[in-house]
Amino acid sequence: MADLKKGARITGDTRHKLAADLKRKYEKGESIRSLAQSTGRSYGFVHRVLCESGVQLRGRGGATRSKKKQ
Repeated sequence: MADLKKGARITGDTRHKLAADLKRKYEKGESIRSLAQSTGRSYGFVHRVLCESGVQLRGRGGATRSKKKQ
């Protein structure tokens, strides 16, 4: 992947290539947070690019709240 400088505007062909790369990695199981860290972009940017490319986003993971068992 091309060197993406923090805060630089990414448009056109570069954005399409980045979106395809992020989509492929996300669909293989990588998280949005790890994609953001590896590209040096924000969580919001990666989330927006994935949505623009038509990716079906996964639900949130982690613990869920439930009533205490008695």
